[in-house]
Order: sequence, then structure tokens, then C-alpha cells
Amino acid sequence: MPWRSLTTLACIVTIAQATQAQYHALDTKTPVGTSASVTSGTNTAVAATVGDVTIPETAVQRSLKRFPADKMQDARVEVLNFLIENALVDRYLGQKIHTVDPAEIDAKLKQATDEIKKNGSSMEKVLQELSLTEADLRSQIYAQLRWDKFVTSQATDENLKRFFDTHQDMFDGSLVHARHILLTPATDDAKATAETRVHLDTIRKSIEAGALNSPKGKDAAETEKFRLKTIEDAFAVIASKESVCPSKQQGGDLGWFPRGGQMVEPFAKAAFALQPGQMSEVVSTQFGLHLILVTERKPGKPTKFEDVKDMVREIYAEQLREQICAELRPATRIVINSAPKK
Repeated sequence: MPWRSLTTLACIVTIAQATQAQYHALDTKTPVGTSASVTSGTNTAVAATVGDVTIPETAVQRSLKRFPADKMQDARVEVLNFLIENALVDRYLGQKIHTVDPAEIDAKLKQATDEIKKNGSSMEKVLQELSLTEADLRSQIYAQLRWDKFVTSQATDENLKRFFDTHQDMFDGSLVHARHILLTPATDDAKATAETRVHLDTIRKSIEAGALNSPKGKDAAETEKFRLKTIEDAFAVIASKESVCPSKQQGGDLGWFPRGGQMVEPFAKAAFALQPGQMSEVVSTQFGLHLILVTERKPGKPTKFEDVKDMVREIYAEQLREQICAELRPATRIVINSAPKK
């Protein structure tokens, strides 16, 4: 569950990509500013509040329609987190002087309408399927365009080049293979959070102590191989029992992932600081508290800025979003309500 702001889910909760696959009229690849506070319909249930902004239950249900029933509980947590982050970003941008000309919204709406028509449907039908009004759609377009303007103001060539130079492992193809254990204490319960940190640290120390008794090989390389297997096996057993991430079914195995563009930054940064067989200290992300074990690494290759500039901009924008959320979340009163009973 440490994936970067729901690479998959983020696409679903935008108006552009929440429609059928053929409707790509509002191609917002990184839907960072999508407003979560406006909705249509008669359902007035509130899924969460972020300061004085409400996230309606209909906004959550709109995104969950595309998930099978057995995945909805996990998906709901991630969808809500994404919408909460959108509300935080909207609040931040509201303090900036980034306005959007209504003509820009009109143009984007016309583009969407024309492209949907080409695919044999109509905007009215699409909005009805998504339980949206045109006003809702305009609000989402406004939020996205405002975010785009903010990113443009920040992602100057100078800033992007500096970011590339200091984070080259994000762009050179470097990969790590890792497992993790995720626990989710209540964010407003300092005692529970502290106890969870202690518990994860105890797990780490216990696994490390157990590795001291791993078999000895015929040489140092074989001994190290046995040690790594002992650590990984013990970690996988505990992850399968205690982790709340769906990856628990694979013993916490997340597979291979790059330094940037897939995992949220605190998680990726911690993972790439480890060598095979090393475990992290407790890592905090918006998803909860993690213990990370790196099992393998693949080095990257030298890369030129000009060849990956678009990727640099994309990851730079994603990190801007994460920084904004990390800054505002602790100072914002966030209340998450239980899912409505069916």
C-alpha cells in the first residue's frame, strides 16, 4: 500500500479516466488537483472532512464502482486518502495567486465533449454514469488546470536540472526488490502510534537476532546467502500474519520498483538507502508505519537529463504534491467517517 498516491486509483477518481476506456477526453495524467468537495445527487452522506471541506460519500462510491467486492475495503482506504490529499492541495493552492481563465475551462470542456462524441457517446450520458453534473466537472477541470499552472511555475528548467542532478537514481533505471510490513495505528492516537513504532522495532531486532543463528556455509559468500534467506523467511512469516497491506498474501513482497514514480517518497527513499538483507528503521507514510526489507538490488545506467526531462518533471510534480500534503496534513483537522452500511 505504499504506492505513490495510487498510481492506478488516481486515474480512476478523475473524471477523465473514471469513464469507460474509450473516453480519454480529459487526459489528466497526474490528477493532482481534482476537487473532492463538489458532487451531485441527493446522497448527503459525508465520507470525510478536511478542515471545513467535506468529501461526500458519492465521490468515494464513484471510484469504487470499478472494484470487485472483495477489493473494495482496501480500495476505499486508498481512494479516501487520495481525495483527502486533493483537498489539502486545493487548500494550499487557494492561498496562491494561480487563477484560471473561465475560457480555459470552456476549452477543456469542449475538447472533452467533442472527443466523447467521436467515441459514439455524449457528455450527458457520461456525466449521468458518473453521478456528476456539469458544474462538478467544471470544478474538477478548474482544480486540475490550477495545479498545472502551479507546477509550471515551479518546474523551471533550472529546478528540474537541479532535481535530476541530486536524484539521478530516480532516472537511471536503478531497482530494488523489497518486502514490507505495514501497520496502521489511528493517526490521532499518539499512544497507539508510539506503541506501533516500538512493536515494529521489536520485530526488526528479533529478526536480526534470529539471523545470527543462520547456518554457516563453506565460505563467506555462502554464509551470507544463508543469512539473507533466514532474514527474508522470518520477515515473510511475520508480514503474512501482521501486515495490513494486501501484499501480506505474498509475505509482504512488493516485487521490483524504481527509485521514483511508483512508491511514495519516504518509502522509496528509505528502501533505496538499504542493501540486500538490511531492514529499515520504522518509516512513516500517509498509509501508516512500515518496516522495509530490501532483498535485491539492480544498478542503473548513466542517463542524460535531456533524455528523461519529461519524467523528471512528472516526478518533480509528484514530490511537490507529497511535500504540500506532508506540510498541511498535521495541521489540518481530518475526520474520516465509517463506510455506510449496505
